[in-house]
Amino acid sequence: MANFWENKALSELTQSEWEQLCDGCAKCCLHKVEDEDTGIIYATNVICQYLDVENGQCGQYSERSTLVPECVTLNNDNLEQVYFMPTTCSYRLLAKGKPLPEWHPLISHNKESVHESGNSVRDKVISELEADDLMHHLTGEWE
Repeated sequence: MANFWENKALSELTQSEWEQLCDGCAKCCLHKVEDEDTGIIYATNVICQYLDVENGQCGQYSERSTLVPECVTLNNDNLEQVYFMPTTCSYRLLAKGKPLPEWHPLISHNKESVHESGNSVRDKVISELEADDLMHHLTGEWE
């Protein structure tokens, strides 16, 4: 039997299926800096204060858009506009007709696989509450 993400378009997913697609990498919760002249986006190692880095989930998920107005609630309607999502993002991959990576928890059947594979922010970030100027925390061009 095929997996739900292989049988359905993103627009056909239930809310539960949509949520299951998130691999918990938390890369979308990283602060980014955009060069106003070039439009190039640079990643930082600074993470939103509400992120639980150990499990890759927002500690204030239901209130995130209120607490952090610039936090985008990803959905099928805005998927094409959220260019700041990482290239490994399940939603981006599926929208482009690509498969989920082998380390994705839905494939590996292991919630830790995203962390074990090095594809999450775990052990690589600091909270925005501890960071100084974001320019001191640049890690490279956003992928």
